[in-house]
Amino acid sequence: MNMINTKTAIPTVEVESVGKLKLIFQLLKFRLSFLVAFSASFGYLLATKGKPDMLVLVALSVGGFLVSGASIIINQILEKDLDKLMKRTATRPLPTERMSVQEAMICGIVVGVLGLGLLAMFTNILTAFLSLLSMVMYGLIYTPLKRVGVIAVWVGAIPGALPPLLGWVAATGEFTKEGLLIFLIQFVWQFPHFWAIAWVADEDYKKAGFRLLPAQGECNFNSALQIMIGALILIPVSLLPAYVGITGTASAVVAFLAGILFLLPTLQLLVSPSRKVALRIMFASFIYLPVIQIAFLLDKV
Repeated sequence: MNMINTKTAIPTVEVESVGKLKLIFQLLKFRLSFLVAFSASFGYLLATKGKPDMLVLVALSVGGFLVSGASIIINQILEKDLDKLMKRTATRPLPTERMSVQEAMICGIVVGVLGLGLLAMFTNILTAFLSLLSMVMYGLIYTPLKRVGVIAVWVGAIPGALPPLLGWVAATGEFTKEGLLIFLIQFVWQFPHFWAIAWVADEDYKKAGFRLLPAQGECNFNSALQIMIGALILIPVSLLPAYVGITGTASAVVAFLAGILFLLPTLQLLVSPSRKVALRIMFASFIYLPVIQIAFLLDKV
Protein backbone atom coordinates (compact mmCIF):
# COMPACT_ATOMS: atom_id res chain seq x y z
CA MET A 1 0.00 0.00 0.00
CA ASN A 2 2.83 2.39 0.78
CA MET A 3 4.34 1.83 -2.66
CA ILE A 4 1.00 2.54 -4.37
CA ASN A 5 0.54 5.75 -2.37
CA THR A 6 4.04 6.91 -3.26
CA LYS A 7 3.52 6.31 -6.96
CA THR A 8 0.17 8.06 -7.06
CA ALA A 9 1.42 10.99 -4.98
CA ILE A 10 4.15 11.98 -7.45
CA PRO A 11 1.83 12.97 -10.32
CA THR A 12 -0.38 14.89 -7.86
CA VAL A 13 2.59 16.92 -6.61
CA GLU A 14 3.69 17.59 -10.19
CA VAL A 15 0.22 18.76 -11.21
CA GLU A 16 0.02 21.04 -8.16
CA SER A 17 3.46 22.48 -8.93
CA VAL A 18 2.57 23.17 -12.57
CA GLY A 19 -0.70 24.74 -11.45
CA LYS A 20 1.09 27.01 -8.97
CA LEU A 21 3.66 28.08 -11.58
CA LYS A 22 0.82 28.92 -13.96
CA LEU A 23 -0.78 31.10 -11.28
CA ILE A 24 2.51 32.92 -10.68
CA PHE A 25 2.85 33.41 -14.43
CA GLN A 26 -0.62 34.99 -14.50
CA LEU A 27 0.15 37.10 -11.43
CA LEU A 28 3.26 38.56 -13.10
CA LYS A 29 1.23 39.50 -16.23
CA PHE A 30 3.92 38.23 -18.57
CA ARG A 31 3.09 40.35 -21.63
CA LEU A 32 3.08 43.64 -19.73
CA SER A 33 6.29 42.81 -17.84
CA PHE A 34 7.90 41.69 -21.11
CA LEU A 35 7.11 45.08 -22.68
CA VAL A 36 8.82 46.77 -19.73
CA ALA A 37 11.90 44.58 -20.23
CA PHE A 38 11.83 45.32 -23.98
CA SER A 39 11.70 49.10 -23.43
CA ALA A 40 14.57 48.93 -20.92
CA SER A 41 16.63 46.89 -23.38
CA PHE A 42 15.82 49.43 -26.10
CA GLY A 43 17.23 52.28 -23.97
CA TYR A 44 20.37 50.29 -23.19
CA LEU A 45 21.00 49.26 -26.82
CA LEU A 46 20.42 52.82 -28.02
CA ALA A 47 22.93 54.18 -25.48
CA THR A 48 25.55 51.54 -26.35
CA LYS A 49 24.93 51.97 -30.11
CA GLY A 50 24.26 48.28 -30.56
CA LYS A 51 27.46 47.15 -28.83
CA PRO A 52 26.17 45.95 -25.47
CA ASP A 53 27.74 44.03 -22.65
CA MET A 54 25.55 40.95 -23.02
CA LEU A 55 25.71 40.09 -19.31
CA VAL A 56 24.46 43.57 -18.40
CA LEU A 57 21.77 43.42 -21.08
CA VAL A 58 20.45 40.08 -19.83
CA ALA A 59 20.53 41.24 -16.18
CA LEU A 60 18.74 44.46 -17.14
CA SER A 61 16.06 42.60 -19.07
CA VAL A 62 15.45 39.96 -16.40
CA GLY A 63 15.72 42.47 -13.55
CA GLY A 64 13.34 44.88 -15.27
CA PHE A 65 10.88 42.05 -15.91
CA LEU A 66 10.95 40.96 -12.26
CA VAL A 67 10.60 44.48 -10.82
CA SER A 68 7.69 45.13 -13.16
CA GLY A 69 6.13 41.85 -12.02
CA ALA A 70 6.53 42.90 -8.37
CA SER A 71 4.81 46.23 -9.10
CA ILE A 72 1.91 44.45 -10.77
CA ILE A 73 1.58 42.04 -7.84
CA ILE A 74 1.32 44.96 -5.40
CA ASN A 75 -1.38 46.42 -7.64
CA GLN A 76 -3.34 43.15 -7.68
CA ILE A 77 -3.09 42.67 -3.91
CA LEU A 78 -4.46 46.16 -3.24
CA GLU A 79 -7.20 45.79 -5.84
CA LYS A 80 -8.18 42.19 -5.05
CA ASP A 81 -11.74 43.04 -4.01
CA LEU A 82 -12.19 45.57 -6.83
CA ASP A 83 -11.00 43.03 -9.40
CA LYS A 84 -13.92 40.81 -8.41
CA LEU A 85 -16.30 43.49 -9.68
CA MET A 86 -14.84 43.73 -13.19
CA LYS A 87 -15.32 41.18 -15.94
CA ARG A 88 -11.81 41.72 -17.35
CA THR A 89 -10.10 41.00 -14.00
CA ALA A 90 -12.52 38.68 -12.19
CA THR A 91 -10.63 35.53 -13.26
CA ARG A 92 -7.24 36.62 -11.89
CA PRO A 93 -5.63 34.38 -9.23
CA LEU A 94 -6.48 36.59 -6.23
CA PRO A 95 -10.17 37.39 -6.96
CA THR A 96 -10.85 33.71 -7.64
CA GLU A 97 -8.96 32.78 -4.44
CA ARG A 98 -6.80 30.29 -6.34
CA MET A 99 -3.91 32.10 -4.65
CA SER A 100 -3.94 33.69 -1.21
CA VAL A 101 -2.84 37.24 -0.46
CA GLN A 102 -0.02 35.83 1.67
CA GLU A 103 1.26 33.71 -1.24
CA ALA A 104 1.06 36.73 -3.56
CA MET A 105 2.97 38.86 -1.05
CA ILE A 106 5.74 36.27 -0.76
CA CYS A 107 5.93 36.02 -4.55
CA GLY A 108 6.05 39.82 -4.89
CA ILE A 109 8.81 40.17 -2.30
CA VAL A 110 10.90 37.40 -3.88
CA VAL A 111 10.68 38.66 -7.46
CA GLY A 112 11.12 42.29 -6.35
CA VAL A 113 14.26 41.58 -4.32
CA LEU A 114 15.69 39.37 -7.06
CA GLY A 115 15.01 42.01 -9.71
CA LEU A 116 16.49 44.88 -7.72
CA GLY A 117 19.45 42.70 -6.73
CA LEU A 118 20.22 41.85 -10.36
CA LEU A 119 20.06 45.51 -11.35
CA ALA A 120 22.26 46.66 -8.45
CA MET A 121 24.81 43.92 -9.07
CA PHE A 122 25.14 44.06 -12.86
CA THR A 123 24.16 47.63 -13.81
CA ASN A 124 24.53 50.39 -11.21
CA ILE A 125 22.92 51.74 -8.05
CA LEU A 126 21.16 54.56 -9.89
CA THR A 127 19.36 52.09 -12.16
CA ALA A 128 18.32 49.98 -9.16
CA PHE A 129 17.10 53.10 -7.32
CA LEU A 130 15.02 54.26 -10.29
CA SER A 131 13.52 50.78 -10.55
CA LEU A 132 12.60 50.85 -6.86
CA LEU A 133 11.08 54.31 -7.32
CA SER A 134 9.08 53.02 -10.27
CA MET A 135 7.79 50.07 -8.24
CA VAL A 136 6.72 52.30 -5.34
CA MET A 137 5.05 54.87 -7.59
CA TYR A 138 3.10 52.26 -9.56
CA GLY A 139 2.20 49.92 -6.74
CA LEU A 140 1.64 52.25 -3.81
CA ILE A 141 0.76 55.65 -5.31
CA TYR A 142 -0.80 55.13 -8.74
CA THR A 143 -2.94 52.18 -7.61
CA PRO A 144 -4.96 53.95 -4.87
CA LEU A 145 -5.21 57.12 -7.00
CA LYS A 146 -7.17 55.25 -9.67
CA ARG A 147 -10.34 55.80 -7.63
CA VAL A 148 -9.56 59.50 -7.13
CA GLY A 149 -9.47 60.69 -10.72
CA VAL A 150 -7.35 61.48 -13.75
CA ILE A 151 -4.39 62.47 -11.53
CA ALA A 152 -3.68 58.73 -11.40
CA VAL A 153 -2.83 58.71 -15.11
CA TRP A 154 -0.32 61.55 -14.68
CA VAL A 155 1.32 59.76 -11.77
CA GLY A 156 1.22 56.37 -13.49
CA ALA A 157 2.77 57.81 -16.65
CA ILE A 158 6.06 58.34 -14.78
CA PRO A 159 6.79 54.69 -13.88
CA GLY A 160 5.25 53.73 -17.23
CA ALA A 161 7.83 55.85 -19.07
CA LEU A 162 10.87 54.98 -16.93
CA PRO A 163 11.97 51.69 -18.63
CA PRO A 164 13.86 53.26 -21.59
CA LEU A 165 15.50 55.73 -19.21
CA LEU A 166 16.49 52.83 -16.96
CA GLY A 167 18.21 51.23 -19.93
CA TRP A 168 20.02 54.45 -20.78
CA VAL A 169 21.16 54.95 -17.18
CA ALA A 170 22.27 51.30 -17.00
CA ALA A 171 24.58 51.99 -19.95
CA THR A 172 25.82 55.47 -19.00
CA GLY A 173 25.47 55.60 -15.22
CA GLU A 174 23.95 59.08 -15.34
CA PHE A 175 21.02 61.22 -16.44
CA THR A 176 21.55 62.89 -19.80
CA LYS A 177 19.32 64.90 -22.11
CA GLU A 178 19.29 61.95 -24.51
CA GLY A 179 17.98 59.61 -21.83
CA LEU A 180 15.37 62.14 -20.78
CA LEU A 181 14.19 62.51 -24.38
CA ILE A 182 13.45 58.81 -24.79
CA PHE A 183 11.70 58.99 -21.41
CA LEU A 184 9.64 61.94 -22.68
CA ILE A 185 8.43 60.05 -25.77
CA GLN A 186 7.12 57.16 -23.68
CA PHE A 187 5.68 59.59 -21.11
CA VAL A 188 3.60 61.45 -23.73
CA TRP A 189 2.58 58.14 -25.36
CA GLN A 190 1.07 56.98 -22.06
CA PHE A 191 -1.84 59.42 -22.27
CA PRO A 192 -3.54 58.48 -25.56
CA HIS A 193 -2.59 54.85 -24.87
CA PHE A 194 -4.06 54.65 -21.38
CA TRP A 195 -7.08 56.86 -22.04
CA ALA A 196 -7.98 54.62 -24.99
CA ILE A 197 -7.84 51.61 -22.63
CA ALA A 198 -9.96 53.51 -20.08
CA TRP A 199 -12.53 54.26 -22.80
CA VAL A 200 -12.67 50.62 -23.91
CA ALA A 201 -12.94 49.39 -20.30
CA ASP A 202 -15.22 52.22 -19.17
CA GLU A 203 -18.12 49.97 -18.11
CA ASP A 204 -15.85 47.75 -16.03
CA TYR A 205 -13.91 50.65 -14.56
CA LYS A 206 -17.08 52.33 -13.33
CA LYS A 207 -18.02 49.15 -11.45
CA ALA A 208 -14.78 49.47 -9.48
CA GLY A 209 -15.07 53.24 -9.06
CA PHE A 210 -12.14 54.05 -11.37
CA ARG A 211 -12.36 57.52 -12.95
CA LEU A 212 -9.43 57.68 -15.33
CA LEU A 213 -10.72 59.48 -18.42
CA PRO A 214 -9.78 63.18 -18.48
CA ALA A 215 -13.28 64.75 -18.67
CA GLN A 216 -14.75 63.79 -15.28
CA GLY A 217 -14.16 60.15 -16.15
CA GLU A 218 -16.69 60.19 -18.99
CA CYS A 219 -16.57 58.96 -22.60
CA ASN A 220 -17.37 62.30 -24.24
CA PHE A 221 -16.03 64.86 -26.72
CA ASN A 222 -13.69 66.46 -24.17
CA SER A 223 -12.05 63.11 -23.37
CA ALA A 224 -11.75 62.36 -27.09
CA LEU A 225 -10.19 65.79 -27.66
CA GLN A 226 -7.53 65.23 -25.01
CA ILE A 227 -6.72 61.79 -26.43
CA MET A 228 -6.24 63.44 -29.83
CA ILE A 229 -4.07 66.22 -28.36
CA GLY A 230 -1.84 63.61 -26.70
CA ALA A 231 -1.36 61.78 -30.01
CA LEU A 232 -0.70 65.09 -31.78
CA ILE A 233 1.97 66.20 -29.28
CA LEU A 234 3.64 62.82 -29.68
CA ILE A 235 4.57 63.59 -33.32
CA PRO A 236 7.03 66.49 -32.68
CA VAL A 237 8.27 64.87 -29.47
CA SER A 238 9.19 61.69 -31.37
CA LEU A 239 11.32 63.77 -33.77
CA LEU A 240 13.49 65.21 -30.98
CA PRO A 241 15.97 62.27 -30.89
CA ALA A 242 16.83 62.96 -34.55
CA TYR A 243 17.05 66.71 -33.85
CA VAL A 244 19.67 66.26 -31.10
CA GLY A 245 21.56 63.55 -33.01
CA ILE A 246 20.64 60.41 -31.06
CA THR A 247 19.11 58.94 -34.21
CA GLY A 248 19.01 59.86 -37.90
CA THR A 249 16.66 60.96 -40.64
CA ALA A 250 15.36 57.50 -41.56
CA SER A 251 13.96 56.83 -38.09
CA ALA A 252 12.55 60.37 -37.94
CA VAL A 253 10.55 59.61 -41.10
CA VAL A 254 9.29 56.35 -39.56
CA ALA A 255 8.39 58.13 -36.32
CA PHE A 256 6.54 60.88 -38.23
CA LEU A 257 4.54 58.42 -40.34
CA ALA A 258 3.79 56.20 -37.33
CA GLY A 259 2.64 59.29 -35.45
CA ILE A 260 0.28 60.30 -38.27
CA LEU A 261 -1.19 56.79 -38.43
CA PHE A 262 -1.64 56.84 -34.63
CA LEU A 263 -3.29 60.26 -34.83
CA LEU A 264 -5.90 59.28 -37.46
CA PRO A 265 -8.13 57.09 -35.24
CA THR A 266 -8.03 59.75 -32.51
CA LEU A 267 -9.48 62.23 -35.04
CA GLN A 268 -12.14 59.67 -35.86
CA LEU A 269 -13.00 59.41 -32.15
CA LEU A 270 -13.78 63.14 -32.15
CA VAL A 271 -16.31 62.67 -34.94
CA SER A 272 -17.67 59.25 -33.96
CA PRO A 273 -17.02 58.63 -30.26
CA SER A 274 -17.44 54.91 -29.67
CA ARG A 275 -15.84 51.94 -27.98
CA LYS A 276 -15.01 50.47 -31.39
CA VAL A 277 -12.92 53.49 -32.39
CA ALA A 278 -11.26 53.63 -28.96
CA LEU A 279 -10.30 49.98 -29.47
CA ARG A 280 -8.52 50.95 -32.71
CA ILE A 281 -6.58 53.64 -30.85
CA MET A 282 -5.62 51.13 -28.17
CA PHE A 283 -4.28 48.63 -30.71
CA ALA A 284 -2.54 51.44 -32.64
CA SER A 285 -0.77 52.47 -29.43
CA PHE A 286 0.45 48.90 -28.87
CA ILE A 287 1.98 48.90 -32.36
CA TYR A 288 3.33 52.46 -32.34
CA LEU A 289 5.83 52.21 -29.49
CA PRO A 290 7.79 49.09 -30.53
CA VAL A 291 7.79 50.28 -34.17
CA ILE A 292 9.52 53.57 -33.42
CA GLN A 293 11.86 51.99 -30.85
CA ILE A 294 12.99 49.39 -33.38
CA ALA A 295 13.34 52.14 -36.01
CA PHE A 296 15.54 54.17 -33.64
CA LEU A 297 17.75 51.15 -33.01
CA LEU A 298 18.09 50.18 -36.66
CA ASP A 299 18.96 53.77 -37.53
CA LYS A 300 21.75 53.95 -34.97
CA VAL A 301 23.15 50.43 -34.69
